[in-house]
Amino acid sequence: FCAMNANAQNYLISFSGTGESSTVSTVKVENLISGTSLTLDGSDILSLSISTGLNSDDYKASSWLKVYPNPMNDNTLLQFYPPEEGNAVITVFDFTGKPVAQSQSYLEKSGQEFRLSGVGKGLYLINVRGNNYQFSGRLISNGKSNGTISIAKVNNIVQATDGKAVEKESKGIQSTIDMAYTTGDRLKFTGISGIYSTVITDIPVSDKTITFNFMTCIDGDNNNYPVVKIGTQVWMAENLNTTKYNDGTVIPNITDNTAWAALATGAYCDYSNTPSYSTTYGRLYNWYAIDNNLSTKEASNGGKNVCPTSWHIPNDAEWTILTDYLGGLGIGGGKLKETGIIHWKTPNAGATNETGFTALAGGLRLRSGTFNFISIQIPFWSSTDYLSYPYQRTINYSSAVISRVNSDMGNGFPVRCLKDN
Repeated sequence: FCAMNANAQNYLISFSGTGESSTVSTVKVENLISGTSLTLDGSDILSLSISTGLNSDDYKASSWLKVYPNPMNDNTLLQFYPPEEGNAVITVFDFTGKPVAQSQSYLEKSGQEFRLSGVGKGLYLINVRGNNYQFSGRLISNGKSNGTISIAKVNNIVQATDGKAVEKESKGIQSTIDMAYTTGDRLKFTGISGIYSTVITDIPVSDKTITFNFMTCIDGDNNNYPVVKIGTQVWMAENLNTTKYNDGTVIPNITDNTAWAALATGAYCDYSNTPSYSTTYGRLYNWYAIDNNLSTKEASNGGKNVCPTSWHIPNDAEWTILTDYLGGLGIGGGKLKETGIIHWKTPNAGATNETGFTALAGGLRLRSGTFNFISIQIPFWSSTDYLSYPYQRTINYSSAVISRVNSDMGNGFPVRCLKDN
């Protein structure tokens, strides 16, 4: 009985939307510890499979009935793999051995999933019998129902762990998607609804609903950005990639080194003047492009905003709010960095990305025009100018530190925008 309960320990995660949209179209789930990922429909249920000790080959070869959650409240799921196609009968027996519910179905030789609901409080035995096979398992119910027990087929089981989109047996039918999970793993959920995208990180410890707060984040080029809430602040979850201010005014793209060095007005460039880099890392902007502080009466870009409407370049104090929330400059960088070494040089020390900020080492351009530090570091502008040397925040591959230093206004750095209060 104890072994059965361990095998049945699963967390069921559902999804909902609020804000600009109440509908979730797709969800990408990334395990930040193991590196596995999958994409599922927003109406699907994610089943985090823990402590089963079974891989897919073991599952297909075993005489195994999986019942979860167990104990159950309102409903539970039955999963099994018939060794042959044909008619099968699912029966629920109470503690005395009396049948209290039964369902007959024609089953294919593939993973099967049924939802059991309406079960009153007590101990039950579940039995699945085919022509030449039989599966059994125990169920504890904490349900309060005194009505009719329902055994309803949900769908053929769909499994995905390699990042590929899930293909369902039939469209419009809710599926439960399995994902391997070790207790304590941190998951990154990216919910998408039309043009909106929101990131949430979480360490699930029980069944729950993940609710994405969808909001508008559209730049002058009509690029739509995912957003992430960290503490009390809402940040863009990708680097800025626009070629225009949010009023539609074009930002000059300066490729020549001499011309870049002589600038005292706003400009952008692609890393190494190669547009394909910007697809991944966003574009690089000199400080004049992001300086719209009209209170100085000398705003370099005439008060234009490079960020989406209702968003702005964070000032030094706002960056400090973020790093204080993360525990300080000594560890904050690691909590902002993407894990792994796809976009960071090894060892990418201290990277956890537990915030979902997903900083990538997109490098920089010096005032001289030289490009440097791709995969090594990422500096971010702040809007605060100190004696003509604005503050920046920089994250490196070699530690979890996020540094606070001053920089030349003519350098080209990536940008993250912050939502207005």
